[in-house]
Amino acid sequence: MPARINPSILAADFVNMERDLGRIASADLVHVDVMDNHFVPNLTFGPQMVERIQAVSAIPLDVHLMIDDPDHWALGYAELGAYSVTFHAEAAADPVRLARRLRALGARAGIALKPGTPADDYLELLAEFDQVLVMTVEPGFGGQSFRAETMPKLAQLRAAVDAAGVDVWLQVDGGVTEETIVIAAENGADTFVAGSAVFRADDPAAQIALLRESASAHRH
Repeated sequence: MPARINPSILAADFVNMERDLGRIASADLVHVDVMDNHFVPNLTFGPQMVERIQAVSAIPLDVHLMIDDPDHWALGYAELGAYSVTFHAEAAADPVRLARRLRALGARAGIALKPGTPADDYLELLAEFDQVLVMTVEPGFGGQSFRAETMPKLAQLRAAVDAAGVDVWLQVDGGVTEETIVIAAENGADTFVAGSAVFRADDPAAQIALLRESASAHRH
């Protein structure tokens, strides 16, 4: 299957959100960053905005929760109809229970790891999740540079997913460009969040196609 490209609307024009969503209609999913100014030092939007995005987006939502207490708040995003809901391992009290509850509501359940968080504690639990998000920047702000030191963790997860024979997407988020997407693909990623690289392009649809083709050609 070709690599998945999920543009992050953190790089979109918030005043012209519906227009910008139309410009990325060829993407696989829309990556929606929810930040609470507690878990990360930035504030974006909450359920009301996500509900409106859901209503006008032609493609499904990939919600990334950078918030405290996802055990309480994450379920609401699944109830809104988000296709995928990813919460942070560092914030969840019981990641496996939360993932099971998200799945019961019909959403894909993802777990995210900050650059400094090892994957070791989750290698035996991969079947409980539909996606593992390896952050390639510190979460909180768009436009940061890709951190190559996270690649051994990604490769470790790819080896574990393949060995277990489970259908778990491996996503990377942060500093994804035409150059760094190749590095991430070679280390096992199959799902890529790109913000600035897509929305700052003259032709976002052509850029999505270029990124997808480049990642697919170099996939592990």
